[in-house]
Amino acid sequence: MTSPIARERWWTVHRGPGSVLATAIHDGHDLRPEVAEAMKLSDDERRREEDPFTGQAIVDVPTHIIAHRSRFEFDLNRGPTDAFYETPEQCWGLDVWRHPPAPALREGSLAIHAAYYRMLGQVLDDMAAVHGRFVLIDVHSYNHRRNGADGLPTPQDKAPDINIGTFSMPREQWAFLVDPLVEAMRSFDFNGRQLDVRENVAFQGKGEQTRFVHDRYPGRGCAIALEFKKFFMDEWSGLPDPVEIEEMRRFIGFTAKTARELLDA
Repeated sequence: MTSPIARERWWTVHRGPGSVLATAIHDGHDLRPEVAEAMKLSDDERRREEDPFTGQAIVDVPTHIIAHRSRFEFDLNRGPTDAFYETPEQCWGLDVWRHPPAPALREGSLAIHAAYYRMLGQVLDDMAAVHGRFVLIDVHSYNHRRNGADGLPTPQDKAPDINIGTFSMPREQWAFLVDPLVEAMRSFDFNGRQLDVRENVAFQGKGEQTRFVHDRYPGRGCAIALEFKKFFMDEWSGLPDPVEIEEMRRFIGFTAKTARELLDA
């Protein structure tokens, strides 16, 4: 059970050495009380579109941020104009609210969204000042069984195990880091297999956080959106595979270490 005090947290920030930061901004499931009261979606419906267990995957990166609030309260990977879901068209056709949300509900969510980016800017300003350049690994996960628990999954050619999104990145400028980093990910021994790691297939990395980094820190900040296909859990029941999640943690630790070595070189 999560304590009332823990449920009040917006996010947890761990600051450590090195030029790499990892984030899990869709890991959270908590809602502030007034949002929970207005919410029509069940816990299971929300969890299906959240990124559970991604927070566990990044804890070995010395500097990391884990969000504790659900993307259905405010979506940190969208800009202020659409970070608060109001219509089904904004969120996979889901009917989120019992009644149209009051303006105060929206304003409260967007105030916390703005606070996150102020906080992130402070962390990244410090990393840029200390190291000159930095890498942000923006860890997410995605569903590949949208046809139902018993339906066919998305074909592998359209659903890599790891999708790397680089849309907002000045790609040529960071090729010295991204190209060997992707190759290192592909060669990683993940529980006795190599993962299918491809770029801009299932997603392109068009989220707000990577855009924020590349706009605010040109030439200094490289933000890589990294999406795990939900092979590590049953996306319908929510049940995890602990062995796979532990290997995800090792994989992200390896990825962060490799990125740091490439950047420092």
